[in-house]
Amino acid sequence: HLCLYECVAGIKGMLIANMRQDNQVKTYITYNKGRDWRLLQAPAADMDGNDIHCILPFCSLHLQLQMSENPYLSGTISTKSSAPGIIVATGNIGAELSYNNVGMFISSDAGNSWRQIFEEEHNMWFLDKGGALVAVKQPSVPTSDLWVSFDEGRQWTQHSFSPVPLFVDGVLVEAGAENQIMTFFGHFNQRSEWQLIKIDYKSIYSRKCTEEDYQTWHLHNQGEPCVMGQKQIYMKRRPGNYCMLGKDYSRILSAESCICRAHDFECDYGYERRGDGNCRPAFWFNPSTVSRSCSQGQNYLNSTGYRKVVLNNCTKGVKEMYTARKQQCPKRPPKGLLLTTKDGKLTANLGSNMTFLVHLDEGDSLQTNIQLDFGDGTAVSYSNLSWTEEGIKHIYKSAGIFRVTALAENTLGYDTTTLFLHVTCPVEHVQLLTPFVVIRNKEVNITAVVLPSHSRTVTYFWWLGNNTEPVITLDGSISYTFPTEGMHTITVQVAAANTILQDTKAIAVKEFFKSLLLSFSPNLDEFNPDIPEWRQDVGRVIKKALLQEQLLVAVFPGVPTAAELFLLPHKNQSEGKKKSEEELVQVSDKIVSALNQNLVEFELKPGVRVIVYNTQLTLAPLVDSNPRHSSSAMLMLLSVVFLGLAVFLIYKFKRKIPWINIYAEVNQEKEQEMIGSVDEEKSHKIVQQLDLMLVVGQSEH
Repeated sequence: HLCLYECVAGIKGMLIANMRQDNQVKTYITYNKGRDWRLLQAPAADMDGNDIHCILPFCSLHLQLQMSENPYLSGTISTKSSAPGIIVATGNIGAELSYNNVGMFISSDAGNSWRQIFEEEHNMWFLDKGGALVAVKQPSVPTSDLWVSFDEGRQWTQHSFSPVPLFVDGVLVEAGAENQIMTFFGHFNQRSEWQLIKIDYKSIYSRKCTEEDYQTWHLHNQGEPCVMGQKQIYMKRRPGNYCMLGKDYSRILSAESCICRAHDFECDYGYERRGDGNCRPAFWFNPSTVSRSCSQGQNYLNSTGYRKVVLNNCTKGVKEMYTARKQQCPKRPPKGLLLTTKDGKLTANLGSNMTFLVHLDEGDSLQTNIQLDFGDGTAVSYSNLSWTEEGIKHIYKSAGIFRVTALAENTLGYDTTTLFLHVTCPVEHVQLLTPFVVIRNKEVNITAVVLPSHSRTVTYFWWLGNNTEPVITLDGSISYTFPTEGMHTITVQVAAANTILQDTKAIAVKEFFKSLLLSFSPNLDEFNPDIPEWRQDVGRVIKKALLQEQLLVAVFPGVPTAAELFLLPHKNQSEGKKKSEEELVQVSDKIVSALNQNLVEFELKPGVRVIVYNTQLTLAPLVDSNPRHSSSAMLMLLSVVFLGLAVFLIYKFKRKIPWINIYAEVNQEKEQEMIGSVDEEKSHKIVQQLDLMLVVGQSEH
């Protein structure tokens, strides 16, 4: 587990890191960008020359690798690209990293060997391209001294830079080729102002360095001269020579490539090093997986499990054996087929141009046949996937939910995928079809007719009775049971695309009722304009004429003209249900008898008489599927008078409807036949116990 690492400036591929292993943090070093790690060898002796008995791997040198929060202080480790191989750091010797008993350590040969230079923590700065080192104690205590070394830390000279001890807050090193000027800044105490002290070391150097002042240094890893595939030779000033390096100083003398060996290669992606040192596939990696972009006829690099360390410059040797080999892409069955719409939505308006996108994760796109079934009876086929890059366009001519299926197939196999597309069309009209009268606690069917009619794309919201929350369905019909008597309201909303329409109807709920289906002589159809106004005006005339009791009449739109008469018990009925039903049956029988004897007729206009017939007697409300019953009805209170002769005349309607003379005649002689054996007092009592209402259907235009 890597905790913290530091790159060694000036030497590529060299890293120092603190790693946690077995609950211990130890310092490791690598010369090939982490392919191989080893512990740091502790110094053989301390500052006093006493032997240090520290044997690897039980004891080693450990370094603190924290960077300084203050940019003007060096931190716990310092390296410079202008001084390759010199590493100065705070650390300790022991079994693990510790922050007790720490000291300052230096390496002049890039971490191969170490020496202790101070027993306390110091900040360290490089002068003259690393030709001189300056050390100052940590700023936690005031100091007036600094130490200078011209031989890579082997000997140090103490100098006083201030007559009064100073808390050193930072040091500025002058930029430039000849940087022998340093500026210290700090304060004498917490209340004092900042102090600036400038130190010039030019007088120390009497001359510029010549060839005799330099020596060669070979970068190595414990004697191995090839580091990152190269033999590198550096020029360094001989320790103790007090000469100035100068701006034309070149650090690297030569660099020669090495023959590639195993340690120049690391495990490739998906591979891990096992106990025998070889790279094997990790448990989560399948080496047979070929690059997804690999198509038949092309080539790909088949990994050997190894790859050369980044920035390694080795050549020949085992390079060919460890390098990935170019191979021809094999044929593969399609895999990972993906079908989407161009806009990412699964809805479309009827008649719009839909674009489908087909993507294949694996498989030879040039040798794979693509088939796309739009779900509406049409399909397309392409010889290869490249033909579908711009998308596949299609226009749906009907609304609905369509199963769109894509199939990718080649000689080795196939893959398929599906999406469900909602093609919607805004609704233009909704009509609620309900019975006019229903029986309490008996299930009734309610239907909403939508135009234009498109199944499976409309959502229905039903408000039934006094319910505050709607019932939501995808079907245009619903069943419901009304628990109480009275007038109940039913509302339906239909939603399609971005359109919502609504219709409302009222239903009379009773314990029992009788109904008669009425028809008329054919001559009435010749004068029926089949418009709501005509039916409404006829209803108003009848309502005005029939003044006494209530019943419910539904006049249906369309031709042939028809109506339904509902006989309802009076809402204030106080007598028993059985008696009320008997009286309702008696009245129904008398009305049927009169209708059967053609006793009910009216004169539409002079010379045109219309007879009303009884078609059918029903015991329950009816919902007729005939289109002429598919319009809403308007409830009106009416009265029926069975005694006397009534003549009604309509002079002129306010709307543009032909003049109509309507005469409703009931022959006084025939009245006695209708009443029959029922005496006058009893017949009036029966009539008073009836609700009479007229429903005139309205055609929707």
